[in-house]
Amino acid sequence: MIRNKIVVLYCFSLVLNLVLITFLLSNAAESSENIAIYWGQNNNEGTLTETCAKGNYNNYSYVIIAFLNKFGNGTTPEINLADHCDPSSNDCTMLSTHIKNCQMKRIKVLLSIGGADGEYGLGSTDDAKNVSDYLWNKFLGGNSSSRPFGDAILDGIDFDIEKNSKGKQNQQHWEELARFLKSRNTSTQNVYLSAAPQCPYPDGELGVALETGVFDYVWIQFYNNPECDYSESEVNRLLDSWKRWTKSLTSGKVFLGLPASPAAADNGYVPADLLCEIVVPVLRISRNYGGVMLWTTHYDKQSGYSNYIKSSLCTQQKSPECGGNYYCSHTGSFYRLNLVVVLWKHFLLL
Repeated sequence: MIRNKIVVLYCFSLVLNLVLITFLLSNAAESSENIAIYWGQNNNEGTLTETCAKGNYNNYSYVIIAFLNKFGNGTTPEINLADHCDPSSNDCTMLSTHIKNCQMKRIKVLLSIGGADGEYGLGSTDDAKNVSDYLWNKFLGGNSSSRPFGDAILDGIDFDIEKNSKGKQNQQHWEELARFLKSRNTSTQNVYLSAAPQCPYPDGELGVALETGVFDYVWIQFYNNPECDYSESEVNRLLDSWKRWTKSLTSGKVFLGLPASPAAADNGYVPADLLCEIVVPVLRISRNYGGVMLWTTHYDKQSGYSNYIKSSLCTQQKSPECGGNYYCSHTGSFYRLNLVVVLWKHFLLL
């Protein structure tokens, strides 16, 4: 008798889980994604205004200007925006109009500090405070006689810290910089903070800073990290890493960071149809899911990746129109059967 009751309860649990899966599948195609995009590192990506006007779907919710890649430790701060403008001749002030054009479309514009190359770092609490003052007065709501982007007021600062720190002690200065910047919040202006950690958890550079809970957006780089990004039809590594991140971050929205084309990174590119049909529906289960971050505008312009995400083409079109890759060559029922398996494995049987 007891065994029969256990079987009945187990079957009832299966039915409830399948109902939940059906609900998620039915709503997956209807939900639009917030997309963050990096701009500033390729001369062929178009202007900032063109980026914010891209496509028929108002593709981007956040545009991140990259990079301020020299600062701290007594270094004179310096912007590197490829050939978009020359900071030394002060002609980056022309970006003021472009920034405002984006903001008029309700797109948040942030400045990314750091990057893979450059001379940057924080040597002390005082150093973090000085960099905070510089960012506030030069790019945010403060005052300065010389502002690199003119009178435009950016919405916030992005931390793309990729240089190796020497131990946990150095990380604490990024935490201090984040707290100093966030303390500038006023009743009329919120200083938004974002971070772009690598997908191995915890991040070696920003782990301590992310523990503060002051970041509004965390776009995790699921590329150039073979241990946790997508590769050769293997999605479990990505989903396992995503689960660790979303369970650990107690505040802010978490974004899946991806290359916008195979050429944008050495590895980690997720075919757009697979992203729409398998990956995103699983990610949406996370309470703090925010959307997708793409590297970069140039590659997205070539591939149309954000158009695909916004229109959810693969959930609506026949397989030949989905790019002809392995996943699209199968039927929609194959997609959804695999999605059920993925959902079951990663979330419903925890």
